[in-house]
Amino acid sequence: MKMSSNLVRDCRRYYVGELEKIYGSDEANALIMILLEHYFGIDRVKLAMEPELRLSESELLTLHFAVKELLKNKPIQYILGETEFCGMRFIVNENVLIPRPETEELVNKLAVTPNSSFRPKRSEVEKSPTHISILDIGTGSGCIAISLAKLLKDSAVTAVDVSEKALEVAKKNAEANEVNVTFIKDDILNPQNRDLLNGQFDIIVSNPPYVCESEKSEMRANVLDYEPSTALFVSDNDPLIFYRKILEFAQKALKPNGQVWFEINEKFGNEMKNLCHEMGFKNMEIIKDFRGKDRILKTTR
Repeated sequence: MKMSSNLVRDCRRYYVGELEKIYGSDEANALIMILLEHYFGIDRVKLAMEPELRLSESELLTLHFAVKELLKNKPIQYILGETEFCGMRFIVNENVLIPRPETEELVNKLAVTPNSSFRPKRSEVEKSPTHISILDIGTGSGCIAISLAKLLKDSAVTAVDVSEKALEVAKKNAEANEVNVTFIKDDILNPQNRDLLNGQFDIIVSNPPYVCESEKSEMRANVLDYEPSTALFVSDNDPLIFYRKILEFAQKALKPNGQVWFEINEKFGNEMKNLCHEMGFKNMEIIKDFRGKDRILKTTR
């Protein structure tokens, strides 16, 4: 199959034909339209209204190289260098995970909670208008921390990650989305930073690595080949290691009646509730995601 012309409709037909070998027809069509709109501002309406619309040689090259990357299973978010999360644009590259809809659910659920749970007296607000302190552990692109800072105007958000490169991305995202977040480099498995250790937080939230090594066979190549494995996978021998360490940290760093919110592996809902109970936490609640899977756990100190 060869491209018959540089008409957008012909280019689209040609590249959909190339991509559907890997992605299937519907996804291939969606991917091409995303590329056309991102690079050239051409959406379905414009294409219908201007059937004779053509791409220049340079535009054809841009499209060609993007499709070439898709054929290597590279995620389209990494090709474009950005993605959408909670109505905001986030820079993403291979140093950070691509934000998922499940994580967006976590943010949206959490964002409505502090309004009642941590609302201080009026006199306290006058003394300190920023009164909800939040810590995001393993921030990656910063999507959780930045979205919460945007949604909860009266919050002070801190975010920690072990990766310097991930923190560079997160800082750029905070600046682009015009929010103030304090970023700290540290390893929650062995925290050392005094600013982190001395903090007292109302909420600790985390989407830590939770996919077991044995689950790799169930994952697509675009995840396995491109997304940072250290942000995804844990050993089958100790799949709850990050949750246990975060809860240990929360025992000291969380204010009385403060909350911990986790995104979890749906296979370990009961184990997570038991872990929280064993470590002295209470009011455990598991919230199902849009697919009906156990995905969010919240608990109180």
